[in-house]
This record gives sequence, structure tokens and C-alpha cells, in this order.
Amino acid sequence: MILVLVVFVGGLIGAPARYLVDAAVTKGAGKAMPWGTLAVNVIGSAILGVLMGIASRGMLPAVVLSLVGTGFCGALTTFSTFSTDTWKMLAAGSTGRALANIAMNLVLGLAVVSLGYLLGRALAG
Repeated sequence: MILVLVVFVGGLIGAPARYLVDAAVTKGAGKAMPWGTLAVNVIGSAILGVLMGIASRGMLPAVVLSLVGTGFCGALTTFSTFSTDTWKMLAAGSTGRALANIAMNLVLGLAVVSLGYLLGRALAG
């Protein structure tokens, strides 16, 4: 039961963080592409990569993984908004932008989770 509460607390922090990051990035970069969604997905992937790297060395308590990984990152990142943004671009006939959005989310997400994993392993010794 305690892990459910920890996930809840992480989500309480991650959801407004997602909103604020998305709003700030969109304000600065514009609405031509869903840059805010990309930003939160990349940030969340980087954090999860670090957590995975630390966990791979047995140095991460389950409560931290639940709080930060499942709770915070789960609320911060957004597959549903990524999917919806991409669908809207396809429906509007912006196939190139839609494919670029897919590629950026996948490539950057995989890159930062990989780098984060290596960093986490290095930090955990």
C-alpha cells in the first residue's frame, strides 16, 4: 500500500511539471511542432535511464523507483499526447511533420535513455 501512495505523490509532482515544461517550451519554440511534448518525453526518458542504470547495480530502493520512475516520470511523460499530436498532423495532411515528430520522439528518447543508463551505472559504481 505504501508504494501506491508513493506513486501518487510522484504523480502529484510530475503532472504539474509536465504542464509547466510543456507551456514554457511551447511559448519559446512555438506551435509548429509539439516541442513541449517532445521535451517532457525526452526529459522523462533521461531520468528513467539514470534510474535503470542505478537499479542495474542494485543501488536503487523500490520506493525511489516507484516515486520517481512510476509516479513522477509516469505523470511527466505522455504517450497519449504524442499520439494525439501525431494523429492531428496526419489528419491535417502534414505527413512530413508527423513522421519527424515520430522520429524525434523515438530517436531522442532512445538516445537519452541509453545515455542515462550509462550515467546511472557509472554513478552507482
